[in-house]
Amino acid sequence: MSDASAPRRVLDPMERISETLFGLIMALTFICSLSIASGAGINIRTMLLGALGCNLAWGIVDGGLYLLARINDRGNKALTLRAISQAPDPETAQRIISDALPPQLAAILPLDRLEVLRKTLQQLPEPFLGPRLTKRDWTGALGLCLLSFFSIFPLTIPFVLLRDPRLALHVTYVVAIVMLFCCGYAFGVRSGLRPWMAGLSMVAMGSALVGVAVALGG
Repeated sequence: MSDASAPRRVLDPMERISETLFGLIMALTFICSLSIASGAGINIRTMLLGALGCNLAWGIVDGGLYLLARINDRGNKALTLRAISQAPDPETAQRIISDALPPQLAAILPLDRLEVLRKTLQQLPEPFLGPRLTKRDWTGALGLCLLSFFSIFPLTIPFVLLRDPRLALHVTYVVAIVMLFCCGYAFGVRSGLRPWMAGLSMVAMGSALVGVAVALGG
């Protein structure tokens, strides 16, 4: 039996899967672009350092966007609470509450329950509208940054273990396909899709995205 008091994860599984996929596709795009531009003379050090730097930079960007999303989400909730408390009549407040709920829930929730929610929410203190970030928010942003950065490390192992750069590059592609499949499989499990089909679709989609990015200049 699960422990109801267990702390909620800072990043949910879909956020972790998405960020890993993003970092993987970014690294693959960089490696493919550089290998095509370099031809036979692949500079392994330049490739690895460039890919690591690219993923770190985008990880920082994603972390910043994550913080902005948290501010926006918290601000929207505060504005909704304020609109409910300042509504001119109960019907207007109930409509605001209904609009804020998921459509499936709002469609089946009776008016008396909406009225109970309205009275409860109007008793809450005035919400603070400032951009207040918590330690949890900063931890989530750091987690996204690290996921983007460390997602490239499995791709670097062939270049460390193999002497032939071309062979290492081919092995890296195999590792990337396996990682794409694993991410797609996990996505399928979390989304109620067929895991194997989701894994294969993620490999196809990831390969297509990398191909388009390389064709457009990386």
